[in-house]
Amino acid sequence: MFVRTRPAALLLVVIAALAAAACGGRLLGKQYEYEEDLSLKLDGSAEMVVNASIPALVALRGLDLDATATRVDRDKVRAAYTSPLTEVTRVSRPWRRDGRRFIQIRIRVPDIRALSRTPPFSWSRYELTAANGQHTFRQQVGASALRPGTLPNVGWDGNEIVAFRLHLPSRISYHNSRDLDTNETQSPERGNILGWEQHLPDRLDGQPLSIEVRMDSQSILHRTLWLFFGAFGAAMLLIAGLIWLTMRKGRKEGAATTA
Repeated sequence: MFVRTRPAALLLVVIAALAAAACGGRLLGKQYEYEEDLSLKLDGSAEMVVNASIPALVALRGLDLDATATRVDRDKVRAAYTSPLTEVTRVSRPWRRDGRRFIQIRIRVPDIRALSRTPPFSWSRYELTAANGQHTFRQQVGASALRPGTLPNVGWDGNEIVAFRLHLPSRISYHNSRDLDTNETQSPERGNILGWEQHLPDRLDGQPLSIEVRMDSQSILHRTLWLFFGAFGAAMLLIAGLIWLTMRKGRKEGAATTA
């Protein structure tokens, strides 16, 4: 019996090891200490998702939270991100990674151009302009909220990454996103997702980050719907033409029979 169950036990050990690796980010790609994930629409409205450790929120954005506390005050986080220019739709339950607590905040933004007037996003300046059939989005990320002597010992080793990601609604014609390690231009993920990254020490020091994207002023959905309705209309015209030809042929054959 012991011999039969040994492979199953080894399989469980392997699965547990893979899960541990995944939690450390080795299997599931990069893990970010702080991430702003922005889904932008052409009218300037957007949804912002912030995924961050509590120490990163304190050091980078100056939130009044205890970076080493075992409990996260989610109401306090919600209040920090709520403003006349933003609507917080969700504050997640915290999770742990590398000994630190992380949290996710989802925010509706009626106008991305006004977002810099809210404290959590005041380190950025946002632009969205339209000209010659294209929309241009720019974001300049400036200094962090770090104050000398305020950084707690939370286990950072300097390899942590901060990311700014964009989900864009139309075809991208230009962007300045580059790989953090190779400095090579990155290709959009799944057609219209781009990312800009910095190492955490650089972001804490406030090294500037410039984001720029040019895209079509017609959304992918809009273009797809027009193609669909165009194809549907052409199919209907073809069917109508075939019916008309069939009826015409029938009338001619009927007339010939009568004669």
